[in-house]
Amino acid sequence: MSTSTIDKDQIIKNNLDYTLFSWSKQAGLNPINAEKAEGVYVYDRDGKKYIDFSSQLMNVNIGHGDKRVIDAVMKQMNELQFVYPGMATDIRGRLGKKLAEITPKNLTKVFFTLGGAEAIENAIKLARVYSGRSKIISFYRSYHGATHGAMSASGDPRKHAMDDYQVPNMIHVENPYAYRCPWGTNTPEECGRMAAEQMDRVIQFENPNNVAAILMEGESGSSGCIKYPEGFWKSVKEIADKYGILIIDDEVMSGFGRTGKMFAVEHHGVEPDLMCMAKGLTSGYLPLGAVMVSDKIAKSFDDRPLPLGLTYSGHPVSCAAALANIEIYQNDKLPENAEKMGKYLEARVEEMKAKHPSIGDFRNTGLLGCIELVKNRETKEPVTPWNASGTDLEVTNKMVAKIKELGMFTFVRWNFIFIAPPLIITEEQIDEGLAIISEAISIADEYCN
Repeated sequence: MSTSTIDKDQIIKNNLDYTLFSWSKQAGLNPINAEKAEGVYVYDRDGKKYIDFSSQLMNVNIGHGDKRVIDAVMKQMNELQFVYPGMATDIRGRLGKKLAEITPKNLTKVFFTLGGAEAIENAIKLARVYSGRSKIISFYRSYHGATHGAMSASGDPRKHAMDDYQVPNMIHVENPYAYRCPWGTNTPEECGRMAAEQMDRVIQFENPNNVAAILMEGESGSSGCIKYPEGFWKSVKEIADKYGILIIDDEVMSGFGRTGKMFAVEHHGVEPDLMCMAKGLTSGYLPLGAVMVSDKIAKSFDDRPLPLGLTYSGHPVSCAAALANIEIYQNDKLPENAEKMGKYLEARVEEMKAKHPSIGDFRNTGLLGCIELVKNRETKEPVTPWNASGTDLEVTNKMVAKIKELGMFTFVRWNFIFIAPPLIITEEQIDEGLAIISEAISIADEYCN
């Protein structure tokens, strides 16, 4: 039976009967039955339109259905579909050159992976092999991927299911979470200073000579868009330089125009030693990730084997999608539009605060933002606790259902509603999306005290 003749119920049945869905109990699922997508909208097989307010998983940066990428992929498919990664291809070389041009100037060579978690995994390997050290420092409120090493390096509670099997020598420190500063400070800058001091102390306790790298997101994403205070990134770099520790910059979510710059680290004036990327690299049109490394790291493997390898590293068709994406970012000035729309978004959410007592905080950079919902603005009690489950998710589940009912897809987690639409979004479409979110937040308002 061809897919054109399969009814919509059969499609759902096939998915539920024969496939596993990420991060979910498998019983009782009711997924959107997606048929097509265009621009900032996804359509189901009943013809219902959903505004995509999180770029799926913060990755469809150029929007859905851009024919320029489709054409580039088809051209490459007709020329060369696949060769093993030990062969040279035109598209791999051109993409590598382009990435060296747009990343911080100290980053000169790239190792290609198939996704963000693989990029993190291989960056950790490189940092350990290059430095001869083993320990990795990262934040408790962080997410770096679902492979074994990447999940162990994350602080995200989803890793707890494999607590007994985590990769060793992953050390976690507190975030400079100014809205809920662990040290009770009065300003973001003071919270950042305390966080940097704690990181320094932990490194001393762990023996600096055993610390290979500090791993941190260019800007925080799925842990709640926890913004780095002014000067924090530079403080971390100073700590790293003091002890000869490498910096791994995770730009998987925050890269490729998402924050108003091509890469989020550009907001902070720091050059990392390694940079991981994926998601916006191809905008999800095909799987591809990458690790950019400094010239110093790259040259260290001139006379010894690089201990990394993947069957699909440098896949020609994925590389074609990536190069087309980068050209679109540059030609259409999408980072600039993200910055402009981000400022409009911030002004509109600020207006919403007067209507919704449950809006405690809104943290945003470009088009990477999170609304944090609370029961009380004074106490900052969250409407849904961190790492909630069961009945504690009541408010969140109600909001998710309302958002879907009103025709929106976006990422909602605990007491965070994410706003990270495609970078092509307009003011009118932001208004459309915020009207839906406002109605959903009215549910949280009912729980305020």
